Amino acid sequence: MKAVLTIAGSDSGGGAGIQADLKTFSAHGVYGASVITAVTAQNTKGVYGIFEIEPSFVELQIKTVLEDIDIKAIKIGMLSNADIIQCVASTLKDKPSIPIVLDPVMVAKSKDILLKPEAIKVLIEYLLPITHLVTPNLYEASIIAEIEISTVSDMKKAAKIIKSMGTSNVLIKGGHLQGDAIDILYTGDEFVEFTSPRLSNIHTHGTGCTFSASIASNLARGFDLKRSISKSKEYITNAIKNAFPIGKGISPVNHLYNQSFV
Repeated sequence: MKAVLTIAGSDSGGGAGIQADLKTFSAHGVYGASVITAVTAQNTKGVYGIFEIEPSFVELQIKTVLEDIDIKAIKIGMLSNADIIQCVASTLKDKPSIPIVLDPVMVAKSKDILLKPEAIKVLIEYLLPITHLVTPNLYEASIIAEIEISTVSDMKKAAKIIKSMGTSNVLIKGGHLQGDAIDILYTGDEFVEFTSPRLSNIHTHGTGCTFSASIASNLARGFDLKRSISKSKEYITNAIKNAFPIGKGISPVNHLYNQSFV
């Protein structure tokens, strides 16, 4: 069994972050290890508190996992502050053989801020250059690229700007545009569009975490980047389609929709 590591925050409501990643890993038949960067008091209605882990302990978690387990891919999610970002980047910079999928989590579905503004520059300077793929949504891509995004053409322009910052590949998620859900991959050589019908289900908490964790899982399983994204696009579409209400707010996607239980 291939092993994948998630470096992210904990969602006490279970719909996003570490919890979503581990469920996604299990759904893909890979072994999940985890490094927690922050603990949130969170449910389907919002984020009520954030407790950040000391960077030195984040580093210890990463080193402890990597020295023992043969990790085939790494997914990075919520990092919360500049010191944690710099710590993660420094600890992983000497591991170029492990593909890193970075979901630059900046804001929760409830609109609560999850990445401090001063940390964005540090993410761009230190973390983007060591990532195999970065997966911003439109809001995140507009902040990183410093342009407004309202069309597919804007997405492609932003992808070029973000690619120039050092990352190997950029996948901008177009879920907030009108019409079909179009994601744009830019490799530096080509643009590739991944399209799926727009769904009416409002239960989409943890979509970004789940999608990036799925891509990391598929990379670990040996699929190339385009095939990994294609398979993950199908997975997240079905996870949204099969989501159901849990709690009183925006419920999570159904990570285990394709599993049978006795």
